[in-house]
Amino acid sequence: MDLDLLVFGLDLVSTFAFALVGARVAANKGLDFGGILFIAAIASVSGGTLRNLFMGEQPPWVQRPWLFAPIVAAFLITVAMGKTQEVGRLALSLDTLGLAVATVSSVQFALSNDAPLVAAAVLGLIGAVSGGLFRDIMCQTEPVLLHRETVGTACLSGALIYLALDSLDLNEAISVAVAGMVVVLVRELSIKFNWNLPTIPKGN
Repeated sequence: MDLDLLVFGLDLVSTFAFALVGARVAANKGLDFGGILFIAAIASVSGGTLRNLFMGEQPPWVQRPWLFAPIVAAFLITVAMGKTQEVGRLALSLDTLGLAVATVSSVQFALSNDAPLVAAAVLGLIGAVSGGLFRDIMCQTEPVLLHRETVGTACLSGALIYLALDSLDLNEAISVAVAGMVVVLVRELSIKFNWNLPTIPKGN
């Protein structure tokens, strides 16, 4: 299997998922069309950009301009909907899919560029969560990453599972599928059961 082609394919899927959620969040905050398109782009390409820059590579959207196509598609879908809607269950599922795909593709990218295992796990996390973090900050929304749904935990779990399976020289497709399912499972369970990491109690 061509690893570079697989990473690109996964990037394409996660780009659309993140862009669509980003566009929905921006529309709900009352941003104009330019703002919606900008937030969709930031939400979808920031993670891959940081991942590549940390490895001394050009951002994926510079290497492969086709990544702008799913961003434009997500923008047009949001505009065509006509009315703002809360980010519902479908959008959350798309976001979770994007997290799973971005985590796996980022770890793969790191390994293909000879990153140490610890660095590959960290880059898997960065590649997955950065776009959503920037999206929420720019839309003046409390970042999901920092207070609920164990987003970071889900992505880090998937990254570690992928690294473990890869070290066993399993079939690439199996490693990708299992690691992606771990991300989806951990996040979906955290949403369903309202799981959160512990916080420090507020004083009186």
